[in-house]
Amino acid sequence: MLLSRSDFRISPSNFDLTNEWNVLRIICGAFMFPHVASKFAGAGLSAGIVGFFAKAGFNPPETWVYLAAAAETAAGIALVLGICTRFAALGAAAVLGIAVYALHVVKGFGWTWNTGGYEFPVFWAIVCLAVAVHAWKLYLAERPADAGAATAVAA
Repeated sequence: MLLSRSDFRISPSNFDLTNEWNVLRIICGAFMFPHVASKFAGAGLSAGIVGFFAKAGFNPPETWVYLAAAAETAAGIALVLGICTRFAALGAAAVLGIAVYALHVVKGFGWTWNTGGYEFPVFWAIVCLAVAVHAWKLYLAERPADAGAATAVAA
């Protein structure tokens, strides 16, 4: 089974800061929140962000901005709390990958952040992938050895 009750448990061990993977996971989640905040201005959507989404080809752009904000919020919360980590980290990497794609469509190739480039989201996407790989390794190591065989036989 890919999801279990334990995936949704918030455990004190999720916040053990002597575990470097917890630190990395929490930072990955926390870095999603500025992405969310940048999409809003005052009590509504940022006109600049809506325009950017439109230029990138996401139509209707307002809907895509809300969808991106929801995905970033969900991934950020899950990563900070350590729930569904392997899926949240993959989701965060996907959102950041889409951001890189959009930056490329709108601005063309640009690597450095000070020119509107995308090395920052590429870096964080790779870090999120590392967190996801680690979480999957833990999940597979904790599964009973015969669970996969029983599932294959039942199918």
